[in-house]
Amino acid sequence: MSNPARQVNSRRLPPLPGMNKAGNSAKTSHPRSPRSGSYGAYLGQTHDRHVDMMVKGHSPHSNHNGQLKQHLSADYDGHSSPELTLSQDTVTAYLDDNPDYLENYIQSRVSQDQLERWLIRRTHKHHTRHKHGKKSPVNGEIIQDERRESLSRWKFCVHADKRKMLQDLTREIHQHPNKAQVLSELAGCIASAVNADGFNLYLVDDSGQELYHYKPGSSHTKDSSSCTRRIAPGSTLAAYVASAGDTIRVDEILEDERFPEGIVVGGSIAQTVLAQPIVHANGELSGVIELYRNVGGAPFAEEDEEIINSYIVWGSIAVYYAEMYHTMTKQRKLNDFLLAVTRSIFQDIVSMDTVIMKIMNYAKKLVLADRASLFLVDTKTSELYARIFDTGDHYDENSPKPVRSQKEIRFPMDKGVAGHVASTGQILNIQDAYADERFNRDVDLQTGYTTKTILCMPIFIRGSIIGVVQMVNKLSGVFTKSDEESFEMFAVYCGLALHHAKLYDKIRRSEQKYKVALEVLSYHSQCSDEEFESLRNKPVPDELPSLVRYEFSPWAVDNDDKPLYVIYMFRDLFCMARYDMETLYKFTLTIRKNYRTVPYHNWSHAFSVAHAMYTIIKTTKNKFSPLEALGLFVACLCHDLDHRGKTNAFMVKSASPLAAIYSTSTMEHHHFNQTVTILQHEGHNIFKHMSSEEYKQVLGDIRHCILATDLALFFGNKAKLKDMHEKNTFEWDNTEHRKYIQAIAMTGCDLCASIKPWDVQRETVRVIFEEFYAQGDEEKSQGITPMAMMDRSKAYELPQMEVSDCGGHVPCDKPRWCHVHVHLPSLVNIFCLVLECILCCASYM
Repeated sequence: MSNPARQVNSRRLPPLPGMNKAGNSAKTSHPRSPRSGSYGAYLGQTHDRHVDMMVKGHSPHSNHNGQLKQHLSADYDGHSSPELTLSQDTVTAYLDDNPDYLENYIQSRVSQDQLERWLIRRTHKHHTRHKHGKKSPVNGEIIQDERRESLSRWKFCVHADKRKMLQDLTREIHQHPNKAQVLSELAGCIASAVNADGFNLYLVDDSGQELYHYKPGSSHTKDSSSCTRRIAPGSTLAAYVASAGDTIRVDEILEDERFPEGIVVGGSIAQTVLAQPIVHANGELSGVIELYRNVGGAPFAEEDEEIINSYIVWGSIAVYYAEMYHTMTKQRKLNDFLLAVTRSIFQDIVSMDTVIMKIMNYAKKLVLADRASLFLVDTKTSELYARIFDTGDHYDENSPKPVRSQKEIRFPMDKGVAGHVASTGQILNIQDAYADERFNRDVDLQTGYTTKTILCMPIFIRGSIIGVVQMVNKLSGVFTKSDEESFEMFAVYCGLALHHAKLYDKIRRSEQKYKVALEVLSYHSQCSDEEFESLRNKPVPDELPSLVRYEFSPWAVDNDDKPLYVIYMFRDLFCMARYDMETLYKFTLTIRKNYRTVPYHNWSHAFSVAHAMYTIIKTTKNKFSPLEALGLFVACLCHDLDHRGKTNAFMVKSASPLAAIYSTSTMEHHHFNQTVTILQHEGHNIFKHMSSEEYKQVLGDIRHCILATDLALFFGNKAKLKDMHEKNTFEWDNTEHRKYIQAIAMTGCDLCASIKPWDVQRETVRVIFEEFYAQGDEEKSQGITPMAMMDRSKAYELPQMEVSDCGGHVPCDKPRWCHVHVHLPSLVNIFCLVLECILCCASYM
């Protein structure tokens, strides 16, 4: 078939129906279209006339009401033609039978923009019919091709320029596959397609509560945006559209009261604006595209909305795949990160402290935080504790020793942000720490550090919370939902690492305990049968009146007689009906056997401390219960078992196995464990006739009292007791208050040498410093500078140091000791003796 345009240009118009056939020759008829019948069926044979035709039932201006008057010039013979009135159906039938003519007319007379508008309107009408359940045929034919995808229909109407846009957009997305870049390129294409003078793209932040203006080439984050608005009406057009979820067309943006701020970028010259929300198939809002035309530009029309929707159909697919690519890339990076964590932690589990430092270091890297803290859960006391803190210094993984805090901190599990997470198991993402009532500001005040944002996450193992990791101050912005999801996976590895570190720590401690046990067993042993028989054959005195006096000198008693004095004091204090004498003999002798022959912390010192507690119990008129008194007396007797003549600090510095087992109060914990070990020997358990509850209470009191002899704890106990006294809140019925009294009493008895007569005390000081100087000499041999008190070369400073030491440890002035003697009045004699000794020391200065 020849070109339709060429056919039409080389012939006259076909006759219109309804004309008279007279005077018309068959030779003048035109060729028939394959789909048409005889031209005479329409117009007869009036080909030589100028016809005025009126088509009834159609008007482009009256929406199919009225008539369309059209002049068709045949002008065959120069005569005018009569006016002819035709119906719309007749013209429709003609166009159906002459598609070539219709095609040529549209190609030559109708603009491409008009064609696109027609197709968009047709698509919109079809969508409306289907929306209401209508599928009406057109011209007797069912429109089957309407069921094609909207993207295919839209692609059909796109001219070459728009196809080129999509090609460029696809190429750009391939090079930069992220959601922000895709939407930015998409918005640019849409602006070009609808002839907009400019556009703005707003993206929804990770919280889903705010919009921020995206500028191409920026860091794709809210912090890099110059404009941020909350998703709600009453501010900008974009915020309103994001809140309503509908497309908005505004002809005069400055006159619309719904948007007092108008559009943020370009608002000074923009007049007509079209804003379109970008919504995923799941209903999630991604952003808002804002298109505008400047003053004098044509308003946006319904066709523009259809064009935008067509682009967004494709754009949604592109965004979906861009996000999929981003998710896969992020997951790959997370997998590589977790692999590095696993390799670093599990290949080098040296200690719990090392694992904690590595977890904190990797946690900061994962979510880009400034600081991190790890709190472990103590299920026995329902507390959180930490002994290692991030001070902001660089941590070297190759460093053999992590940075350890000077003091372990503890707090209840229901306190603070970390406590809330440990108690509930919920993740806390706090964007403003000072606005959250659970945040404790005291730490910031003490350190000078400012906490802004917090991400706190529980660490589980076997369904139980074993710790809490707290990240502080994200380096850029706030912690996001993505940070929470990434760290939730990281927390699984943290739990495994901490669990294995604890197991490793238990094994390591067991090995150290085994070494200590071998060392102890090689030196100590139980009392011999000869020692037992010798003590049992000695009669216990009925009365020792001088023993109850504070100034009694235990060092005046022979070492062989001291066990007998212990039996006397035990029998005098407690009802012997519940105790077996042979067991008591063995227990006392084995206690003596387990004291080493060091200058001061030996069996004689233990006897003197037990005697001091005996005098307190005897003279305080049953202030303590029988079980409490028993615990106090036994604790004094055992408080320095297996003492090596060295301080806790020295044990830590010299990397002693004991220091590896006990991180705090090293020797005191060892003394208590030795006590338990002796009680477990056959025939040595003096508490065997007690009930389980009584046994548990006595052991608890012994442990508390022995640990209280650590002078590092004394000052805190003294301050708390003083505070209770000044506030008049002390109550003997309060168990905790009684614990403080017991602790202070233990310290007083441990330092009882200060209350003895001057001649006795002077001899005691001599042996004390003999032990101190021995430690100082050993420290010098290891290249460690000893304390002045332990430095033999500074012995001339001894009187000054003694007075200062007594002033610090012993509450010798009334304002400082009255809070003790008010509750234990008989101790006033002790303080008088202390004052006398201090004056004697001062006389040597």
